[in-house]
Amino acid sequence: MSNKSPTSPWVVIPTYNEVDNIPEMIKQLTALPLPGLKILIVDDNSPDGTADIVRKLQATHNNLRLIVRPGKAGLGRAYIHGFSHALEQGADAILQMDADFSHDPQDVPRLFKQLESSDMVIGSRYAEGISVVNWPLSRLLLSTAANFYARVVTSIPLKDTTGGFRAWSAELLKSIDFSTVHADGYGFQIVMSHRAWKKGAKIVEVSIIFTERRLGQSKMSRSIMWEAFWLVWRLRLFGK
Repeated sequence: MSNKSPTSPWVVIPTYNEVDNIPEMIKQLTALPLPGLKILIVDDNSPDGTADIVRKLQATHNNLRLIVRPGKAGLGRAYIHGFSHALEQGADAILQMDADFSHDPQDVPRLFKQLESSDMVIGSRYAEGISVVNWPLSRLLLSTAANFYARVVTSIPLKDTTGGFRAWSAELLKSIDFSTVHADGYGFQIVMSHRAWKKGAKIVEVSIIFTERRLGQSKMSRSIMWEAFWLVWRLRLFGK
């Protein structure tokens, strides 16, 4: 796949009850030295008024876009909705990240820069040892075990298959059939990693510092963990 410096970069951020975080996140992203950057918030009709805050900010941020979905339909579908919209609007590079500052917005230019020589860039928590801040030991053990398990079962040669801080070339995303991606949370990240790898994409992992969310509640659930546990065998046996 051909690569060049992005001229129409988009950041896609799914939200659900992120009213405490989204104003500052938008402020920091807007201040980045990235000409042409568009910020797309995909909100699942948050009852805390996240979408209302974004609408108000649109009056002073002409690069801010908002999609409000009818209800909470899952992280994977939110990303696919956001990716599809950005591609339709001419994005040539798309970065996905969380709204809660576990992903540092100051790392965004670095991930986009890496796309000049790759097809997918993962902001990795495990590229150089473990770079996670403020996680309890139980959460850290769960995450490292999940990545090891996914790597062994699927043979994906990545250290962080479940991380959600990633930059994609538009060309690579367009080559993936979103209608066949049926997973959320950790599972969505694993499936998308697997699709990219199977297509022979050049994938680079760059080390980041992952920090537990500043405000609000984690969206992690037992159902998300079980989904990821079983889907890696589906990927191994059926490739999808």
